[in-house]
Amino acid sequence: MPIAIERPPLAPPVANLRERRTRRGSFADRGKRIEIGLVNAMPDSAVATTQRQFVRLLEDASGEFDVRLRLFELETLPRAPEARRAMAEDYRAARALGAQPQDALIVTGAEPRALDLRQEPFWGELAFVLDWADAHTISMLLSCLAAHAGVLHRDGIVRRPLPAKCSGVYAVELVARHDLVVDFDAEFVTPHSRHNGLDEAELVAKGYRILARSPESGVDLFIKQARSLIVFLQGHPEYDADTLAREYRRDMLRFLRGDSRAAPPLPAHYFPPAIAAALTDFAARTAAAPCANLAAAFPNEALELDEAPWRATGVRLFGNWLALIARRKAARSAPSFAVARWGG
Repeated sequence: MPIAIERPPLAPPVANLRERRTRRGSFADRGKRIEIGLVNAMPDSAVATTQRQFVRLLEDASGEFDVRLRLFELETLPRAPEARRAMAEDYRAARALGAQPQDALIVTGAEPRALDLRQEPFWGELAFVLDWADAHTISMLLSCLAAHAGVLHRDGIVRRPLPAKCSGVYAVELVARHDLVVDFDAEFVTPHSRHNGLDEAELVAKGYRILARSPESGVDLFIKQARSLIVFLQGHPEYDADTLAREYRRDMLRFLRGDSRAAPPLPAHYFPPAIAAALTDFAARTAAAPCANLAAAFPNEALELDEAPWRATGVRLFGNWLALIARRKAARSAPSFAVARWGG
């Protein structure tokens, strides 16, 4: 079901009670309406793609629900002036989160610059977002770096650098029951793309509940019930079929230009054998003498993948999340005598 993206500026407040009720719809309609904020902290080149990926996932998962989406950005996250102007058409500043009610909040990952997230220029603003969402939403969903920021801010759990980038599509095992994983297979696959990870024992010791983990990539999906239900994802169920391929090409070009010291690892369990062999050969030929001119020889068939075996599970996860939000919203908003008498 298509979802409505509400764009700034915010509509002025409506003073008339009857008009306000008309705008809000009947009580039954409001029970199916879910207001979600998306805080998009991705770098300039990935803002539009990430927005599209989450919008499509919400659309595919929405079913009977009327999902309304508002877009927010971190003002303290460094961006090019052109990107900031382009985002201004659709995005509000995070400080405007409280201007209208949000039932839920999604916070994306970001491209880190500092080893310690608390040294990032946007840390204070991101901490504000996390605190606001805990106090004012039914649930928030934190993706990748946002998940690492969430456990650091709440419980001082510090992410740990990995020996090599965790990149690939990994088999994940369901290890606990919860409404979020209803109708999940006992084993499924999820893309991961990160340089850091979290220690499961530390999470459990601080009261986090692990729902899914991978023998290779570690904790995948976990939760903590605070004032808001906080959902943490180290993986990327929103990814397109070719996202890991395009990230690999980006990282390889950085290596060829001399912007990084080491060639990126080939994403695990991802490319078909013939493409994996071509990419391995390309990496071997460029390793001896990296040069930007070699970028033209990158096997472009690697960017033509169109199957995403994690897609159905991602849609199911977001569908379960929306249903959970709707149930909790209905429990909070049971009709009062006035609503029952006057029709909401």
